[in-house]
Amino acid sequence: MKSSFPVQSYISYSLATAHRRVHTSLTHRLKQFGVQVEAWRVMEILENGDNLTMGDLAELVLMNPSTLTKLVDRMVADGLVHRRIATSDHRKINLDITALGRKRIGQVRAEARQEEVQIAGKIGQDRAELLKSLLAELGSAEPQ
Repeated sequence: MKSSFPVQSYISYSLATAHRRVHTSLTHRLKQFGVQVEAWRVMEILENGDNLTMGDLAELVLMNPSTLTKLVDRMVADGLVHRRIATSDHRKINLDITALGRKRIGQVRAEARQEEVQIAGKIGQDRAELLKSLLAELGSAEPQ
């Protein structure tokens, strides 16, 4: 594709392009397990056992709350997670990863790690670590 469009000179465009390619590749890897990238993120976070609200979880998995609710509905139906009423506040719902979810996260995590190896193979391990560090810094910066 011709690379002389002005939009291609922006960092935001480069980030979006890289995100799209990595997300597409990871989607393909996880498809064999019937798991979406976003569901993988949910299970990774839930495996830590933290009692997060749906709002907190939505922020961590980079989704809006209503979309997360729909995803969680599918994950519950697939037996990957289950809902329970929070012990500290009966108005809140917590999610727990199920035994099947733990099995699936082990399989999916191996694919996510392989994706990281592939990226590091393209740009080098030192540059991959630098990229993660820079993106983490950019992601934690307050919007202006």
